Amino acid sequence: MLKTKKSAPGVTRSLSATALIAATLLAGGLSEAAAKSRKHHAHRAHSSQSWKDANAAIPSRSGSFAGVASFYGNEAGSKTASGQRFNENDLTAAHRSLPFGTKLRVTHRGRSVVVTVNDRGPFIKGRVLDLSKGAARAVGLTSSGVGHVTAEVM
Repeated sequence: MLKTKKSAPGVTRSLSATALIAATLLAGGLSEAAAKSRKHHAHRAHSSQSWKDANAAIPSRSGSFAGVASFYGNEAGSKTASGQRFNENDLTAAHRSLPFGTKLRVTHRGRSVVVTVNDRGPFIKGRVLDLSKGAARAVGLTSSGVGHVTAEVM
């Protein structure tokens, strides 16, 4: 004998039919969510790659690179990606991939400074370095905010 369940006044459904409808909805919902998730991850992987391609080439551990640099200093006291406390007056820099502790000689308009990579960034398309305010001041980058630099891994 089939068991029945009243779902609304005057409507009777068997429990197996209710279970079948629930399973269909659940499976359909999961497969749609999985498809959206796969599409989202594929898009992220593609956009991530194009973002890297649009920026300057990632330098090797020994060598040099050039591009647009900016500076930051409003985050004083917060932790950097390396775990150090950020001090805007230190001679430090953020780079997307160089190991923490890497020393760079950064030159802008004939003025140079040696900085230590202790953070990740910049996260703005087309930029290769974020300098601390102290490092930017040393090379004369603070007035314009951004500028073309060359960096040599030491």
